[in-house]
Amino acid sequence: MTEHNKAAPAHHAVHAYEALTPVVVLDALTSVGLAGDGRLMALSSYENRVYQVHLESLVGSADLAGDIVVVKFYRPDRWSDAQILEEHEFATELMAAEIPVVGALVLNGTTLHHFDGFSFSVSPSRGGRRPELDNFEVLEWIGRFLARIHTVGAARSFTQRPALNLQTFGTASRDVLLAGGYLPLDMESRWRKAFEEAIQVAQGVFDGASHVQQLRLHGDCHPGNILWTPEGLPLAGPHFVDLDDARTGPAVQDLWMLLSGDRMQQTRQLGALVDGYDEFGEFDRRELALIEPLRTLRLVHYSAWLAQRWHDPIFPINFPWFGSSDYWQGQVDMLVEQTEAMQAAPLVC
Repeated sequence: MTEHNKAAPAHHAVHAYEALTPVVVLDALTSVGLAGDGRLMALSSYENRVYQVHLESLVGSADLAGDIVVVKFYRPDRWSDAQILEEHEFATELMAAEIPVVGALVLNGTTLHHFDGFSFSVSPSRGGRRPELDNFEVLEWIGRFLARIHTVGAARSFTQRPALNLQTFGTASRDVLLAGGYLPLDMESRWRKAFEEAIQVAQGVFDGASHVQQLRLHGDCHPGNILWTPEGLPLAGPHFVDLDDARTGPAVQDLWMLLSGDRMQQTRQLGALVDGYDEFGEFDRRELALIEPLRTLRLVHYSAWLAQRWHDPIFPINFPWFGSSDYWQGQVDMLVEQTEAMQAAPLVC
């Protein structure tokens, strides 16, 4: 094993997804009463396996958009059936509130299906492009819908899906990385030191914001999970997809990943998002202090996410730099930067 990737353990010879052939995908659809016509396209997804499939017929379902569906095969052993169904129920609540979320279809009386060892769901296909986040009107539009999502999210609680907090994204991620031997020897002590300093500062910020409301969130509301349909077309505006990471947490989690650029740019973007948000809800400005701690947790969790999926063959292919000393030096540098950012004055709007 080379110095470049010695910290990343070799992946298993066979991964469960290797058995997910096009024939299995089409047979799974047949098992729920849908007939694919053979046209199948893999969509971009590392966490799950997702396919766009053309159907021979609509099989009497008025919910299907045209003759194309999206089939998601969930990563084995990540979520339990109860956790997946809780995500589906949340999406159903959002759609019932006329919020443009793309949820799983009810087929044979349920939204979650099983075939040949895989759990899967079927959703209508929705087109769209990434939102233009340099357009403040777009940001306000998204902000309005985020407020509506959070109003529904606050109405009841998840009982099966975990929370996003210092333990689940911070210390648990650290334990995965250290126990699995993913850090090179020349970087382990430096990364551990940077992590402990960052997590201590983050703990102080979270302790100071213990009053912040915790509610059901989209959880992974980055621009790639919002499909935008231009005005003048049917269903114009944003469509929120992929609630696979829906968790309990503070509302600001669904806002900060839409910010980019320098502090001035982020302040303006945040102002537009919150202006829209406040039309349908009341954003708690005290949550702004949590943006940098949440960014820090995502940074650490991302490394653990890569580590836990390293046995999936597509991960070493697409992330060959993971495990190198250069990668971990970069993580140390970012943790140091985040420690400073968490101690600076938060953004205001």
